[in-house]
Amino acid sequence: MEKITSFTIDHTRLFPGVYVSRKDKVGAETVTTFDLRFTKPNTEPAMENAAMHTIEHLAATYLRNDEKWKERVLYFGPMGCRTGFYLLLKGDLESKDIQKLLISCFSFIGGFEGDIPGATAHDCGNFRDMNLPVAKWWSIKYLEEVLEKLSFENTHYPA
Repeated sequence: MEKITSFTIDHTRLFPGVYVSRKDKVGAETVTTFDLRFTKPNTEPAMENAAMHTIEHLAATYLRNDEKWKERVLYFGPMGCRTGFYLLLKGDLESKDIQKLLISCFSFIGGFEGDIPGATAHDCGNFRDMNLPVAKWWSIKYLEEVLEKLSFENTHYPA
């Protein structure tokens, strides 16, 4: 089998960032897949499952309720390697196009208090696996170290 595109990225040279992973045509629409990388792969520790699960619930809820973007959000979810998340949006987009959205989203998570949306036995298959304090920590770290300082190096995959 052919190696899929995401396995051709040199993960030894990849830093936390907001990368365009791929663009796919679905009918007349373009779908842009973003790689929201929180950690430096194979160097920094992977994110904890419970924190990732919490971020998934909060970010998916936030993004699907954003007045400007909600009709374009197709998916938000974790990477299996636990170094970040994928965000799929309708449209032919670049990292800078979603910077304000992501700043708003991760600011929301960083300051979130209260019950995590969908964190009940009725709504989620593993609702007890949540860690809001660590999710907030990761969100603030990503906000301050990545989203507020986007540059060519953390928006374009290494050559």
